[in-house]
Amino acid sequence: MKGGTYPFSAIVGQEQMKLALLLAAVDWRLGVLLRGDKGAGKTTTARALAALLPSPAPFINLPIGATEDRLLGGLHLESTLAGKPMLKPGLLSEAHGGVLYVDEINLLPAHLGDSLLDTAASGVNVVERDGLSASHPAEFVLLGSMNPEEGSLRPQLLDRFALSVDIAASLDPLERSEVLARRMSFDRDLEAFGRDWSRDQEILQMRIATARKSLPHVICSTEILAEISAMVCEHGVRSLRADLAIMRASMSLAALDGDASVESHHLVTVLPLVLAHRSRDRGPQRPPPPPSKADTKPPETASQSQNQESAIEERIFKPKEVEAPALLVTSSDPRKSAVISSTGTANRGAVIGARQADTPIELNLHATLKHALRETGTLKPRSSDLHEQVRASRPGTRYLFVIDSSGSHAAQERMRSVKGAVASLLTRSFRRGDEVAIIIFRGVTAEVLLEPTELLADALRALEYLPTGGRTPLAHALSLAQEFVDPSTLLLLLTDGRANVSINKGDPWQEALEAARQLSCAALVIDTEDASNALGQTGKIADAMRARFLRFQELPAIQDLHIEMTTTTTAMSGSQHGL
Repeated sequence: MKGGTYPFSAIVGQEQMKLALLLAAVDWRLGVLLRGDKGAGKTTTARALAALLPSPAPFINLPIGATEDRLLGGLHLESTLAGKPMLKPGLLSEAHGGVLYVDEINLLPAHLGDSLLDTAASGVNVVERDGLSASHPAEFVLLGSMNPEEGSLRPQLLDRFALSVDIAASLDPLERSEVLARRMSFDRDLEAFGRDWSRDQEILQMRIATARKSLPHVICSTEILAEISAMVCEHGVRSLRADLAIMRASMSLAALDGDASVESHHLVTVLPLVLAHRSRDRGPQRPPPPPSKADTKPPETASQSQNQESAIEERIFKPKEVEAPALLVTSSDPRKSAVISSTGTANRGAVIGARQADTPIELNLHATLKHALRETGTLKPRSSDLHEQVRASRPGTRYLFVIDSSGSHAAQERMRSVKGAVASLLTRSFRRGDEVAIIIFRGVTAEVLLEPTELLADALRALEYLPTGGRTPLAHALSLAQEFVDPSTLLLLLTDGRANVSINKGDPWQEALEAARQLSCAALVIDTEDASNALGQTGKIADAMRARFLRFQELPAIQDLHIEMTTTTTAMSGSQHGL
């Protein structure tokens, strides 16, 4: 046991998490994402894994505020200032042969996440800085952890993790008491605790070492490969990374078990780990339809009613051109201003320039030396030559559209106008670096029509073929939306507010209000209800969400809608009609 590290073999429960980490210990290419509440043992288990790897196996904890130079490597300051520029290694180099752990990886700046995962996939890190270039091996077990309540991980990054485990602390009193008892023993005398578990640790270490040696010789037959592809297609996963992850994970499991070839039971064991973050099945299971008058009708009438509803569900309306305002998003948080430099570590973007500064927080060596050479003819900078980094703006806005596509819109063909309005809002508002996601609700459940994407064309295409009909499961839609909310989210709800499907066998309207209260992000609610037959429920939903409320017919009269992103309230103003 290394230092004061808690033994991996002493961890109680969490079998799926331990299995995923052991598979990654055998094949470092199997990056693992741990998703769950704080206090569930993610960090403790991650640290414990490094102690099982062949020594020396470093454990590198990547801080969220790390700079690009610190992660990838950069110019060696002292040597460069002495006139001998050279590169120094970063955290990726230090992690070689061990574990690189990123806590709250969903909060990691996008450009760092991209670089990190590219290196983790290739096993080689290439550093290019200011005319200098170097490369070094970077084969490490990549572990990321996140609390979904603090925001989601971009789908592009999510798919790069081979395995994922959803973790929750046990609610079994006996298991929790065993956790406490072992932790007390560890805190009281960690050396004695380490001796007690040393035999189990040695067995795991030998098992991993043996599996690593046998892994290149494990056979994965053509029949097994076909079975892998069939499994992935059955679950509707398009990414080929899923097939590759199942193959590698099943080979690692066979090696751990001492088997010479991959068998079907290996695939079944690793399949949940590979598909946990790739499956499109989100949220609660489809609830049964609520009781209605149709239930009391004769069988023939009920059947006719179901046929009519099915016919409505198949209707697809072409978008109708509708004028809608441009959404102008600003932030009241100074750390998220339009362009930031090194005045904070939160949401740092890629370096886009340099500016002269007497006391630079983050030194730009290239600009500093260039200025010194131009002014003095030497590479020995003075204080007046110092320049600091200027970084790109904060991550763009995530437009999360939650769209009511129930039968009331189909009956009035109002869905054509709704689609047109959403398309107009997006086209006028979407900027480089923004994301859009779409959730629709109809029938008896809500679904994710479009995962977060930076491609506007994908959103417009998804809107065009959006089906309409059925009931209004508003509560489920708002609950599902919580999975996509992060600090940069602007939620836009378009609905007539006529909630009539329960997800917990309660009152559908009260469940919708409660789900609305749970949302915490900037929001705009657009009431699509027919004014001639209005119930006025949508305004109450907007109040519960602390959102701005607009009626659909008001949209064409507004040119620009100014939206301020805040952590507690949503402030909006328009250029016309007092908005």
